Amino acid sequence: MDRLKQAREIINEVDAEMARLFVRRMEAVAMVADHKKEHGLPVLDEAREEEVIRRGAARVEDDELRAYYVNFIRNNMAISRAYQHKLLKGMRVAYSGTEGAFAHIATGKLFPEAERVAYSDFTTAYRAVENGECDAVVLPIENSYNGDVGQVTDLMFSGNLYVNAILDLAVTQDLLVLPGTSKNEIRTVLSHPQALGQCAEYIRKMHWDPREYGNTALAAKCVAETGDRSVAAIASADAAAVFGLEVLERNINESRSNTTRFAVFSRAENLQESTRMGQHFIMVFTVKNEAGCLARAIDVIGQYGFNMRNLRSRPMKELLWQYYFYVEADGNIHTEQGQAMLLELGAFCDRLKVVGTYSAT
Repeated sequence: MDRLKQAREIINEVDAEMARLFVRRMEAVAMVADHKKEHGLPVLDEAREEEVIRRGAARVEDDELRAYYVNFIRNNMAISRAYQHKLLKGMRVAYSGTEGAFAHIATGKLFPEAERVAYSDFTTAYRAVENGECDAVVLPIENSYNGDVGQVTDLMFSGNLYVNAILDLAVTQDLLVLPGTSKNEIRTVLSHPQALGQCAEYIRKMHWDPREYGNTALAAKCVAETGDRSVAAIASADAAAVFGLEVLERNINESRSNTTRFAVFSRAENLQESTRMGQHFIMVFTVKNEAGCLARAIDVIGQYGFNMRNLRSRPMKELLWQYYFYVEADGNIHTEQGQAMLLELGAFCDRLKVVGTYSAT
């Protein structure tokens, strides 16, 4: 048998085996897609993909072939993502606001394949997932300029959903007007309180009257519907395109590093025992009404090696002058060490709830 024929037979044999393994791999990909839908996770997991590439590259000893194998793995993962997108097309993801709002933009980035379902407020969107109307909900939890979103933090404490992913979205606030409007015609600006706060210095300099609106995109819609050239909106360029407005000036927010963190909530908790880098968790708790309980609880978290990135208090609506505490920390709480920490925290906490775990993006 000549070498060419022998080589082709080997290739045919390998291709047949690869086809069988490809089907098996894609069946596993379908299982991953089911898991992501149940837990409200986006298709792309960059940390996981890099881990697969590192592990795969180590299997090939030949330096020249290793580079080709890395490309082979990357192509496989791109095909896997495409298949997951197809499988998740029936997914419904809730958000608060309307088309063109930053929450709408964030939801599209996280779930480009899903149907985005708008709700009028945070609570209604959250309840839509609790009662099964939607598979997940994307809500803002913090802004780098204006701080935490208290209403969503309260939902973490009182609700039944889990945080399984977080997206940092750079926010650019633009001045939107009816086409042809000039600055000297404007007297009033409408927007969400967070956006007004981010642009407060600009509004003050222009001597305009700021008026709060429930949502940035809805403020843009109001300007479009009223037809009043003395009224402008602060919102995104996407909202301008949706409602037929003109962007009179871009980037009017005071901070140029303005970022909003959006969390993905779903009914199922993402229970991963991996200890890979870049993992974080969120929990809320109340402490017993005894001297030193809060300090001891904080000490316990540190003693188990979990670095707190965020600690803040929130008033409990049903109890006057009583507070619960929100903690965001590095590490995976579902490891043996994390579970031991929770057990010890129980000695100082009246109520303790793990809101969720997520990987850094």
